[in-house]
Amino acid sequence: MNILALIGFLLVALFQAGTPTPLPGAVVHAVLLYSPTCPHCQKVILEDLPPLFEKYGEKLQIIGVDTSTSGGHDLFQSSIQRFNVPPERTGVPMLVVGQVVLVGSQEIPEQFPKLIEEHLEKGGVDWPDIPGLAELIAKSMAETTLNPESQQVSPKSPPPISSTTQSAESLATQSTYIQTPTETNISSGLILDEAGRAGVIERLMHDPVGNALAIVVLVGMLIAVGAGIAFLLSSTKASTFNSKSWLIPILCVIGFGVAGYLTYVETAQVTAICGPVGDCNTVQQSDYARLFGVLPIGALGMLGYVAIILAWLVGRYGNGCLSDLAWLSLLDMTLFGMLFSIYLTFLEPFVIGATCAWCVTSAIIMTLLFWLSLAPGKGALSRLLQRDETPVYEN
Repeated sequence: MNILALIGFLLVALFQAGTPTPLPGAVVHAVLLYSPTCPHCQKVILEDLPPLFEKYGEKLQIIGVDTSTSGGHDLFQSSIQRFNVPPERTGVPMLVVGQVVLVGSQEIPEQFPKLIEEHLEKGGVDWPDIPGLAELIAKSMAETTLNPESQQVSPKSPPPISSTTQSAESLATQSTYIQTPTETNISSGLILDEAGRAGVIERLMHDPVGNALAIVVLVGMLIAVGAGIAFLLSSTKASTFNSKSWLIPILCVIGFGVAGYLTYVETAQVTAICGPVGDCNTVQQSDYARLFGVLPIGALGMLGYVAIILAWLVGRYGNGCLSDLAWLSLLDMTLFGMLFSIYLTFLEPFVIGATCAWCVTSAIIMTLLFWLSLAPGKGALSRLLQRDETPVYEN
């Protein structure tokens, strides 16, 4: 029995020796960049972080930065430049731990817990070296000190910092708290927020090139819809309007591919490949990326393109009244799609403050579809009205 006990003791000792334990006093510091209109950010803050705070307590300190404010957006851009984040990964939520940048509501919960353990075993990690972080922390704490009622603290949260500091490093020995973008609070961390949201000019300057492109497209769409409606109400015959309706299915296939990719980005919660213009990920992570908060806008677009191509097939190869009704329904669908695209394109520069190149492409496609459906739609409407006016004789 003594030999068995000794063997058991040695096995336990070997197991404990091979299992690294966090060093005493080790603290992991991280910065979370989020947007209050981003559902993926809400998931990370309300679902993924609380269990980690419960597990690690004061060993985990997170600073939350609202990127919809001018100071928060500047820090977001500084983080991208400091850590050379590629364009396809420039979205929120973005979590910076040491030299590691995690993006998205899938990547953060999958990799952050492992990073916490690794850093605790090495003695912790200081605040990320982000230009402007120390100044923004000092400003936030100064505002909290002057107006403590401006910050709401959860009953489980440590008290807010009561003294200002000039460097982020000095926060390592102090307790902080976090306030989520909603009314629900969780413990540990600090939210840097400014009074009020960014104004229209500030939102436009968040993505100046992309937003300028969206505004140009928006103006073009408004002109196109105005000219199209004027043509429909005019006495001009549909035959005099040059129509190349055979382009409709080609444009629908392209539009379906664009909408399908946006649907994949939204449902799979991956980072969109945006290209040199625009900030697709900010748009796709906003509340406006889903209809009524449920149906991805991309999925709605896919359904729309399928319905349009089916109407085109019936109008092109059908006969009589059925063909005319199909052309008329195609005109109605493209008009509705264009008006909805105008609404979405308006939201990008003036409300969200970022433009999605894929969304702008879809808006242009819908504008072309509306323009191509004008002639066949007006011709079908004229024929249907003539049928209604034809007298019926009884024997």
